[in-house]
Amino acid sequence: MAVSSYPEPEAKTAAKKGAGAALFRWVDERLGIEEILAFARHKTVPEHAHSFWYYWGGVSLFFFLVQVFSGVLLLVYYRPGVEAYESVRQITYDIRFGWLIRSTHSWAANLMVFAIFVHMFSVFFMKAYRRPREFGWWSGLALLGLTMVFGFSGYLLPMDDLAFFATKIGLEIPASMPVVGTLIADIVRGGPDVSEVTIQRFFALHVVVLPLVYVPLLFFHMWLVQRHGNAMPPAEEAKPEAERRTIPFFPDFFSRDMGMWLIALNVLAGLAALYPWQLGPQADPIAPAPLGIHPEWYFMSTFQILKAFGRWFPGEAGEVLGIGLFTLVLLLWAIIPLYDTRTHAGRRARAATWFGYFVLAGLIGTTIWGYWEI
Repeated sequence: MAVSSYPEPEAKTAAKKGAGAALFRWVDERLGIEEILAFARHKTVPEHAHSFWYYWGGVSLFFFLVQVFSGVLLLVYYRPGVEAYESVRQITYDIRFGWLIRSTHSWAANLMVFAIFVHMFSVFFMKAYRRPREFGWWSGLALLGLTMVFGFSGYLLPMDDLAFFATKIGLEIPASMPVVGTLIADIVRGGPDVSEVTIQRFFALHVVVLPLVYVPLLFFHMWLVQRHGNAMPPAEEAKPEAERRTIPFFPDFFSRDMGMWLIALNVLAGLAALYPWQLGPQADPIAPAPLGIHPEWYFMSTFQILKAFGRWFPGEAGEVLGIGLFTLVLLLWAIIPLYDTRTHAGRRARAATWFGYFVLAGLIGTTIWGYWEI
């Protein structure tokens, strides 16, 4: 009888390794996996005191993937139109673990908006919008805007009283625009009031139109980040190249990024399980709005500005001034890469930084003010 040159467990391990290597070679020959891994090992990421902020783009991507997965599961049972509320009620109370999927989807939406805001401000204060990363800044702003539209369009779909009246209030923001505001709001609503037609339009926007625009723009944004790399803060760029530290993207940065994803998953799971998303009574269009109705937190700043200007300047003047101020700040925020360039690193850089502080403080302050007045 032939005797093996090594113990049987080692023989099985060697056979498995050989089969795995053969499978990898077969896949690599067709897809070029080794080239991708070699590129990932060659790519480096700056390592410094502010490296923590690099992970927020990945955290935003994680919550988007959760949105896609949980949204597909909700699509199995959701019925837009007149049966919208009943279908969400069945998901929440009748279908096994339906409440968890719905709660996960809702919490992930809010956490995604929060993560993108953190990512945007970290990019701003690290001056990562400067040449040659202008299109990364602009595509990121477009992704933030689309994400907020995602949230707004999805908020109405349960058609409970809170979603119904909050959507009515939210649509007052575009309706307050001079000349074309009312027309835009009527097109979005499908008429003068929020109805089943509005649900159909929001549903089509939420699951078809927005993903078709969002996904290509997301890949474009990620490609730009890959092309230009991670920007360093001005203080790090001022150091001699010999003093700058970097780490390999794979496996060092990648493993840390996965660690942040794990933390985000735990936060999401805790919120979804301990604070499940509630479903209120079915919307009654002829009933008065419940006390304290307001838009989602990421629209509260704009809502409060419009409300305050409406008090200070009665009539259309307040609406025009409020929309004008918001539009001006948004425009200045978008064109900041054209103002704060590498060739103007002194006075303009300091002015841009103070402008960022003003926007951040104003955003937080008006949001808190809005909730204070509820």
